[in-house]
Amino acid sequence: MKFAILGSGRGSNAEAILRAWRAGGLGPAAPVALFSDNADAPILRLGESFGVPSALIDPGPFRTKLDPAAEERFATAVRSAGADWVVLAGFMRVLKRGFLEAFPDRIINLHPSLLPAFKGLHAIRQAWDAGVRVTGCTVHLVSREVDGGAILDQAAVRVEDNDSLESLEVKVHAAEHALLPSVIGRLAEGRLRPLERRTAR
Repeated sequence: MKFAILGSGRGSNAEAILRAWRAGGLGPAAPVALFSDNADAPILRLGESFGVPSALIDPGPFRTKLDPAAEERFATAVRSAGADWVVLAGFMRVLKRGFLEAFPDRIINLHPSLLPAFKGLHAIRQAWDAGVRVTGCTVHLVSREVDGGAILDQAAVRVEDNDSLESLEVKVHAAEHALLPSVIGRLAEGRLRPLERRTAR
């Protein structure tokens, strides 16, 4: 399982993946490229540190999505790197049909809530504001519905009485850093797939 990492920011989840890979924790999975849509993103510096090729790709004129030409640039870069999977690690753009069809059921995303709760931006704050006692993070396949693809796995994080929003963010991020590499490794070994939808009787 060769995969490319796409990210837009500081790259803490990408770093967790790369550290797990270096330690042999991804099984037969291996990162072959790291791409960003943001020239100032610290994630781009991770590639050099871990010996993984990294590059900036022009994202086009929009702020929250890729136009068709930009989608093709990203897809071409992923293919040229030899990747057959794409891992989104803080990639802050909605992917549309062109890119999804280039890698059907081969794009995974990490979201900081227990989906289907708290979709969209600022999910940890959404959970905090809602007063839930348990939140967490989800790794799912990417579909045309934002944060709506089939769930691969989740990790729960308990919200304690002495938590603050900041401490909850730290706990959720720690859960993310453990969950995402674990999912990649199990996918590569054929030990993980989405559960079938079930209807309660």
